[in-house]
Amino acid sequence: MKKTIKKIVSALLAATLAAAALTACGSGNTTTETTAAAGKEAAGKKVLKVAMECSYAPYNWTQPTDANGAVPISGSSDFAYGYDVMMAKKIADELGYDLEIVKLDWDSLVPAVQSGKVDCVIAGQSITAERLQSVDFTDPYYYATIVALVKAGGKYENAGSVADLAGATCTSQLNTIWYDNCLPQVPDADIQPAQESAPAMLVALSSGRCDLVVTDKPTGQAALIAYPDFKLLDFTGTDGAFEVSDEDINIGISLKKGNTELKDAINGVLSKMSKDDFNKTMEEAISVQPLSK
Repeated sequence: MKKTIKKIVSALLAATLAAAALTACGSGNTTTETTAAAGKEAAGKKVLKVAMECSYAPYNWTQPTDANGAVPISGSSDFAYGYDVMMAKKIADELGYDLEIVKLDWDSLVPAVQSGKVDCVIAGQSITAERLQSVDFTDPYYYATIVALVKAGGKYENAGSVADLAGATCTSQLNTIWYDNCLPQVPDADIQPAQESAPAMLVALSSGRCDLVVTDKPTGQAALIAYPDFKLLDFTGTDGAFEVSDEDINIGISLKKGNTELKDAINGVLSKMSKDDFNKTMEEAISVQPLSK
């Protein structure tokens, strides 16, 4: 979610952690391929390479120090933190890997998994049928709710349904269910070009270039801290809600197709956590995001 923010935490480039070839993978003549897909090994230590934007609070963001347990960004002097980093740390710890965070643009995440540049993507991705054609996904590591953000005091401040947003000028992030599936549900919407990132989407709303943006609830909650003049509209549970499927709002970890060993290992970690555990971790991420203080 997409699924699939964002106080506009700028993401810079990435710190260094060496990597080479995970050994706890398959056997026989499939070992080389499975090993490359499941992780890398350097200096005798297994390293799990995880990609994310590092600019999508509260899922992930960039910060200048290792405060709260942030992880170095590969190739950069900066650090990454947020819900995705928290989950990546838990998975790496339980599986016995060192963790390397790789910062990539949103549209580069799936290709990075496909090429083996990284082992997996933990970046707030919805498990959509379209994405499943390109990559495999784990079980959900978060369950999102779709919301709209508008300006407080604006024309749509008191909207109680998607229908009440009729005629709005709107946008959202490129290649997300927010933009592709949800915006077309707004009657007579003036849909503007998609924004390359969640921060750019929020800037569009803040600057008055649009009346509303569609996103998920954690992203919206984080945005309210950075933009106190925003108002979050949540129609969930009403007849006027955005129509989305489970695949649209279930957030998963993407891996290279056929990498069942790493997929099963990660699912083993996720199976020990409940929805309440996910929500509590997300609440913690929101509370410590840079603009929450």
